[in-house]
This record gives sequence, C-alpha cells and structure tokens, in this order.
Amino acid sequence: MPHITLVRHGQANTEARDEVSYDRLSDLGHQQARWLGDHMTKTGDRFERVYTGTMTRHLETAQSMGATDHATIVQDPRLNEFAYFTLSHLMEEQHGLKVPQEREGFIEHLPRVLGAWQDDAIQGAPESYQDFAARVSAAMSDIADGQGRALVVTSGGLIGTVLRQTLNLDVQGWSQMCLAIMNTSVHRWQMVLGNPLLVQFNAIPHLEAPDRHTAQTHL
Repeated sequence: MPHITLVRHGQANTEARDEVSYDRLSDLGHQQARWLGDHMTKTGDRFERVYTGTMTRHLETAQSMGATDHATIVQDPRLNEFAYFTLSHLMEEQHGLKVPQEREGFIEHLPRVLGAWQDDAIQGAPESYQDFAARVSAAMSDIADGQGRALVVTSGGLIGTVLRQTLNLDVQGWSQMCLAIMNTSVHRWQMVLGNPLLVQFNAIPHLEAPDRHTAQTHL
C-alpha cells in the first residue's frame, strides 16, 4: 500500500521576522537533518521517491539528510509553506493583533491568525486559505497515487494542514498540531482503500539521546 513520510525542515533562521530571511537552515538545522538521515540509514528506512517544496530550507534539509543519495528530488511548489510572517503583519495592521516575542504567545496568536485567514478576514493575503488547502490536498493525492515509499520534506504549517484534512480538525486543533510539530520530526501516513491513515506523528528518534535533548526545537 502507498506509504508517505513527511518530515519538517530543520531549524531555520530563528531571528527572522519575514519570509525571505527565515528561509535558510541554521547550523543546528543542518545537524538535525544529518542526524535524521543517519538514523534512517541505520534503520533501513529507504524511499523510492523524494519530494520537497521549492523553499531553500526544504532542499537544504533533504540534502543534509542524504536523501539525494538514493533518489532524485522532485521540487513541487504546492508543498511550500503558507506566508505566516506576512499574515501576522497584516493581522497587526488590520486588526491590532501584536506579533508575540516568545513562543508561549503563539498559543493564542496562531489560532486567531489562522481563523481570520480561513474566514477571508485578512485583506491582501498573498494566498487564500481555500487555495492553500486545495493545493496541499492535490499534492498529497498525487503523491499517494505514485508507486513506492515516498519522502516529503516540507514545513510545519503544511504538515499541520495535512493532519487537519486527515483528522477533520477545527481551527483550534489545527493550530495545536502546528505548534507541536518539531524541527526534523517524522510523520507517516498509509493509504488504506484510498483513504489516508495517520500511523506516526512528530517522531524524533534521532534527537532522543540525552546529549541531543537541547537540539529538540520548534522554531
């Protein structure tokens, strides 16, 4: 049966406040990806197909994982993240919602932004939620129709949206999933009778050793 593994990119530029500046891995992000690639090699986790978005952090993660050693990468813009920095700035300008300066603040911030985006309440959004959700669904459907085990290296918001579509989550549940997803975490789906079945969420076996606990990051 078709088997799809989604991996979130490694830690990116945590000091960024815009889409372009964020789109590169930190030194730790490269190391997280190397550790994941080594773990997959040791456990015999091989993929016949490898997909990424077209963002720099996606491709850098796949390369540091060594994913290009056994398969040709297919870059698909439908696997790109939504523009959260841009949406946040528009929310602040239009609705007075301040962008948090610490991770805890995003627990309330993220569902408000995503809810407004879903309801078309953010003017000038670079992409509507409906268009984003449709492209994610179409990309996953096309990957599921392929032959052999597939690896998809992408972003947390996209993975969270696949989870939303799989589990029929509301905005609050969707936000909680997005916030929980860690850098280089592993998520697996199997297609059963044409339907996606979630079989693994947010696994980080390559970061579980005590000396790697500080490498468990969300941003």
